[in-house]
Amino acid sequence: MLFTPSNLLMLAHHLTVERKRQGLSRAQAAAVCNVSPSFIRDAETEPARCSLGRLLQYMTGLGLSVEVAGWSHSASDDSEEQGHP
Repeated sequence: MLFTPSNLLMLAHHLTVERKRQGLSRAQAAAVCNVSPSFIRDAETEPARCSLGRLLQYMTGLGLSVEVAGWSHSASDDSEEQGHP
């Protein structure tokens, strides 16, 4: 699914659905994902106000993954991924 700034509410909906599918309350999801329950609320209602890092932490905590498309792959990309400038 392609998410853009204009459709982040769709992301919020999918996060809520996935959390509930797993049978987790917001408090339980917060504990699993190492974020606060208030962050879970914000991510599920106004994700545009959340940092990308925390959103990724929440998503990976739920077992979801994110893929970035459109970057060309080069040797310099590999060194940056490994922490080398």
